[in-house]
Amino acid sequence: MTTAAAVSTGAGNSGGTQDAGSAGDTDTPYALSHLDALESEAVHIFREVAGEFERPVILFSGGKDSILMLHLALKAFAPAPVPFALLHVDTGHNFPEVLDYRDRTVARHGLRLHVASVQDFIDRGELRERPDGTRNPLQTVPLLHAIESNRFDAVFGGGRRDEEKARAKERVFSLRDEFGGWDPRRQRPELWQLYNGRHSPGEHVRVFPLSNWTELDVWQYIAREKIELPAIYYAHEREVFARNGMWLAPGGWGGPKDGERVETRQVRYRTVGDMSCTGAVDSDADTIEAVIAEIAASRLTERGATRADDKLSEAAMEDRKREGYF
Repeated sequence: MTTAAAVSTGAGNSGGTQDAGSAGDTDTPYALSHLDALESEAVHIFREVAGEFERPVILFSGGKDSILMLHLALKAFAPAPVPFALLHVDTGHNFPEVLDYRDRTVARHGLRLHVASVQDFIDRGELRERPDGTRNPLQTVPLLHAIESNRFDAVFGGGRRDEEKARAKERVFSLRDEFGGWDPRRQRPELWQLYNGRHSPGEHVRVFPLSNWTELDVWQYIAREKIELPAIYYAHEREVFARNGMWLAPGGWGGPKDGERVETRQVRYRTVGDMSCTGAVDSDADTIEAVIAEIAASRLTERGATRADDKLSEAAMEDRKREGYF
């Protein structure tokens, strides 16, 4: 049995000081490694939600954090199936490799997948295309509609505190009002890993099992567990063009514009949204060991380096959270 004290102590050491080879090693027979502690905490959160809520759902896009979340959920309830459905907000501008991975994963594990389509809302006139072509900020309305229509009362997200300053403010259980909005003043204390999921009719709770993980923790755990990822997370040759200091993939979403030259470069993706807002980075890291070494040397967060939607303003993420986004 893992005690709360052991988990708390282990999670505090998750700053990424261990290398991939030593991530699972311990000096004493009863001490958890930092990865074991993080895993134990996440499994506890999944089981806590299963006990407190009636209709939870896991946000699953086929990105690495949602893949890790699903892997942990499978562990939490094995050998029984995961008692939650999956939900993907499809912008219509997703990378084909990621959508293919999503569908293969759903089929392999026999999961239920709900897809909320941004394009459907545009076709009905409920949303309008943005002048810059990006649809990532348009995800909020389809997300909230899917939560309301399916009566989801807890929604798992893969957000981590190290990604972005607004996410660093949010707790593991994040109460959202009847409009999906987030108010930092309504956050509840979470002492001793006790989570309060009480909510009024119409409200729901966002749950972040990976809150205390870092990008390096995620990759070390993926290496240890031998988790398959979409190939775009590793270095490969791809057509890209430069815009606002990032390498973006050309596509039907509106890029490139006149004067933006497409070229073939060896790149990989640190984070995956849709093609209109996710930048690639120059890289020769084509193995998981090389990726871990690259991340350990980086001084930029993955979102800070490669997400155009976070550059709209200083408070872009926090503004979207108040409107109902993750």
